[in-house]
Parts: sequence; C-alpha cells; structure tokens
Amino acid sequence: MKTNILKALLPTSTAGSLPKPAWLAQPETLWSPWKLQGDELIAGKHDALRLSLQDQQQAGLDIVSDGEQTRQHFVTTFLEHLNGVDFEQRKTVKIRDRYEASVPTVVGPVSRQKPVFVDDAKFLRQQTKQTIKWALPGPMTMVDTLYDDHYKSREKLAWEFAKILNEEAKELEAAGVDIIQFDEPAFNVFFDEVNDWGIACLERAIEGLKCETAVHICYGYGIKANTDWKNTLGSEWRQYEQAFPKLQKSNIDIISLECHNSRVPMELLELIRGKKVMVGAIDVASNTIETPEEVAKTLREALKYVDADKLYPSTNCGMAPLSQQVARGKLNALTAGAAIVRRELATSN
Repeated sequence: MKTNILKALLPTSTAGSLPKPAWLAQPETLWSPWKLQGDELIAGKHDALRLSLQDQQQAGLDIVSDGEQTRQHFVTTFLEHLNGVDFEQRKTVKIRDRYEASVPTVVGPVSRQKPVFVDDAKFLRQQTKQTIKWALPGPMTMVDTLYDDHYKSREKLAWEFAKILNEEAKELEAAGVDIIQFDEPAFNVFFDEVNDWGIACLERAIEGLKCETAVHICYGYGIKANTDWKNTLGSEWRQYEQAFPKLQKSNIDIISLECHNSRVPMELLELIRGKKVMVGAIDVASNTIETPEEVAKTLREALKYVDADKLYPSTNCGMAPLSQQVARGKLNALTAGAAIVRRELATSN
C-alpha cells in the first residue's frame, strides 16, 4: 500500500503506546503479561493493533502507529529477541536513576538473529495509506533497562545496540514505515553520557536511513515513580537544555518532547530551531481530559519558537497506563486543539 505524502499543517500523532484491550493484557498496567498464548496471541495482537489504529483514525490523527499493541514493554520486548540477553538471569537495578525494576542480564555478545518488529510493521502498513510511525528503544535507554555482566561498559554496549537498531530500522523502512522514532527518556537523566556518546550512538542507529527519524525524550509514563521524581525537579525543568544544542546539530529530523502540564520553559525550544518538533500537548500523567482550547494554548506558545511547518502536535509520552476511554478522549482533544490553531494560522496568512 502506498502512503499519502504528509501535507497537513500541524500533523498530529501520539508519542507511542496506547492502552491495550482487557482481553489481551491487564489494562492500565506497565509490563502486564499477555492473557493469550501461541497463535491466539499473534491473532490477538493483530486484532488489538487494528482497534488501536481505528481509535487513532476516528480521532483524526494524521500520523498513526501500532499503539505498541504487539509489545509488552517499549524496551524489553526488543531485548527479548536478541542473543546475549538472558531473561532467566534477572537483576534488580535502578532505572533512569529513580526506580528499581527486575531486568534481564547481558551475558555475552549481543546480536539480532532476525527482525523483531518488521512483520508487525508490514501488517500495519497493509491496514492504512496514512503516514505511519514506528517506535524503537534508543541505545542509551536500552542500556539503562538491563544489567550488563559482559561488556562492563555502558558506552560499548550502547554502540552494539546502535548497530542492531540500525539493522532493524533499515528493514522497517523497507516495510513501508515513514517515520522511525527512537525513545530516549534516558537523555533527560544522564547528561554527560548524552553528550559524550549518547547522541553519537543515536546517529549510528539512523545511519543510511532515507525515511524521517525522530527521537522522543520525555519525563516518563504517568507512574508514581516518575511523578514523584518530577516533584523534586523544582519550578523549572531545564533537562532538555543539556541535550538540545547537540541534537540541533545532529541528523535526527524530529525531536519529540513533553510540554503540557510540565514545568519545561517553552523558550528552550529555541535551542532546536530548524528541527521539526513533536510538541507534547497532552498530559499522560493525569486522567483529566484536556479541552481543545488547552491544547491550542500549548501549541500557540510553542509556535513562538517553532515554525508552523515544523510543529507536530502530540502526546507527552505513551498512554499505556491510562484507560481506553481516557486515552480516546485525549486523542480527540489533541486533534480538536490542533484544528483550532490550524484555522488561526490560515486566517492570519
């Protein structure tokens, strides 16, 4: 199926995950185990993907995704398919320097025997002519979501992951994916590493791609560990200031970030002037559904620092921990808010 070229002003999308149906996995829960097995699980994931796509289309999103229906977690599902990562040998580590989780161990050289998400991406491509986006975990965030007992170096392991991600990304592009997004919440935490090797590893992951590329950097899902951490960050969240100057010079096309109901000073967007910016205008840490006017207000503020043809309204982060009803309401608010600002831009020209 050939895709439509994205021509809409302020094209809308989600940052990543959407809630899974209750018959597939426990709702409103991260790392929720599958309720199906074998062929039933494969069919169930595809059914969930179709329903997720339908929700996005009914809300009027311009850029659609799989809603991450085919994966249990945005990092560990990719890790499960790699050689050198042992899920039986688990360790408790501190993730993103703020909460503990039981994670797999790197026990030998990491490699990818076969594509991880390509069949799912092909399935999504068959369902729609719209622009499709696919998310992969970024190298630094992958390193931060396991225990390394082999390389004993975060940087060395990140470079290995970058090569593997590049292989996967090239096959996703060949499967018809228009935008490949790398999720790097770790970029808001490990600032020295981001600038020393994190962005360089990201550039290795996108090497040779002709499709659009994005990096998603947020303050995390709306789970207690993340909201507790945010409460310690003071009146201004300036973490983006550390990575933006180098990202502005990078080959990444789109930078996806958190804005609505956050304490991120909007003027920080000036540091990435010239890049396309996926502006988070929907709070994923609250069950309150935004009004279209609240979304429009966030977008108007962003337009002071981002050219209109480069602004992509989105959600702050994934919505897996929310109920389907709340997520649908938030998607509708996003598209309605973007429509308000589109009309304003049309009348002002």
